[in-house]
Amino acid sequence: MADAPISTIAFVGLGAMGAPMAENLVKKQFRVTGFDMREAAREALVAAGGHAAASAKEAAAGAEALLLMVVNAAQARAVLFEAGALAALAPGATVILMATCPPGEAEAIAAEVTQTGRQFIDAPVSGGVNGARSGTLTIMVGAPAASFARARPVLDALGDKVFHVGEKPGQGATVKTVNQLLCGVHIAVAAEALSLAEKAGIDGRLLFEIMGGSAASSWMLRDRGPRMHEPDPVVASAVDIFVKDLGIVLDAGRAAKTALPLAAAAHQMFLAASGLGHGGRDDSQVVRAYRALNAKPANDA
Repeated sequence: MADAPISTIAFVGLGAMGAPMAENLVKKQFRVTGFDMREAAREALVAAGGHAAASAKEAAAGAEALLLMVVNAAQARAVLFEAGALAALAPGATVILMATCPPGEAEAIAAEVTQTGRQFIDAPVSGGVNGARSGTLTIMVGAPAASFARARPVLDALGDKVFHVGEKPGQGATVKTVNQLLCGVHIAVAAEALSLAEKAGIDGRLLFEIMGGSAASSWMLRDRGPRMHEPDPVVASAVDIFVKDLGIVLDAGRAAKTALPLAAAAHQMFLAASGLGHGGRDDSQVVRAYRALNAKPANDA
């Protein structure tokens, strides 16, 4: 079983990213049985040619792989150990954890999974909803080479940039942590730049048009910048996701005794936006925290 190609997949977490990822696996001719707490999400997978289960354990029954696209490590543990999904998998099956988790948590979960004779792939992703839909995610994998090779066809169905970053679970999570540090800081500093420009009476749309073609540009500035001008943009990734992810970044910094002052400042701005009631809004709306901070005209100070 451990050496045979993976053909049957249990997929838990059919959210904004998980749903299109599961559908892409169906399109690649994998037999996908999904579970999500929301009935509508399960029905959508069935409509796309997949199968639905009434529980995570039922989805995992006899599957050769279990893919977890849940919110965090706590949910991954709940699915694997409390809901019984791990025990329901076929002997020698592969668990693929794609959520953003602290490196130490990914390593700890891996140890418990491999004790049962099953394989574990630490494979967080980047690319957002658009990458999930188009199958162009970046996937950062920490796993033994043999386990990675077996899971590679599954990963290739989900992303076009699949990197084997190390032999140990937790190493994929470490690379994703660094990725989230950069993403969070880039979004926050774009909002900060916009805040300064707006205070000086510069048109923000024009500013980002100029910056987007200059040396100051970044992918995040070009992607999130336009949404900072929308009153209530569609949520691609929420403010509270970066509250969580930058918290993971700072925890990793403490564990490694590494100073991360820019990540800490960005975290505070996402926290402020969440505290103002915008946690469920698109993460570009961290700009609302800057607007609140700078609301008083400078000449009234």
